[in-house]
Amino acid sequence: MPLDTMEAIRTRYSCRAFTDKMPPDGDLKLIAEAAAASPSGSNRQPWRVIIVKNKELVSDMEAAAMANVSAMPDKAMYDRIMSRGGKAYYNAPCYVIIHFEKPASPGGASGDCGILIENVALAATSLGINSLICGMISLAFAGEKGVEFRSRLGIPEDHDIGVAVLLGYAAEPGGKPHEPDLEKVTFFE
Repeated sequence: MPLDTMEAIRTRYSCRAFTDKMPPDGDLKLIAEAAAASPSGSNRQPWRVIIVKNKELVSDMEAAAMANVSAMPDKAMYDRIMSRGGKAYYNAPCYVIIHFEKPASPGGASGDCGILIENVALAATSLGINSLICGMISLAFAGEKGVEFRSRLGIPEDHDIGVAVLLGYAAEPGGKPHEPDLEKVTFFE
């Protein structure tokens, strides 16, 4: 049975070690519905969502991301990834990739995509699927391989790669959400 909204918010955490078990198609369809139900400014819906389940493509994107991060002059990101198992995308079997129309004016699309991303992550949690909101998906889309991935996925040239939500099941049970800090909230009356 799905979790209620507040329980999903309280229990969601960033999973950084996935098994190779793919979430069921029925659950992925519900997650897609949660994405499509996301509100946006002026109902523009500037985003598009691609759910990648293809093992070969997932593997190719992982390899491209690691090649790009290992080529960076600053090795801090590479070292951090290596200390967490050496996989940029933590072996997640499924990627929900969000891309969006390049905005004519600043601001709108990023907020709209943020709403969509949270809908996806909370829907996954409510269904017992672990997730990681992953800004590093852009690493896979850098360079020549990125052009190939855009073509394979049908992403138009006039779209920016936003963020991905990695989905799957935790390889290491017991992940914990961060401790909420209500001191960061102010009520102004």
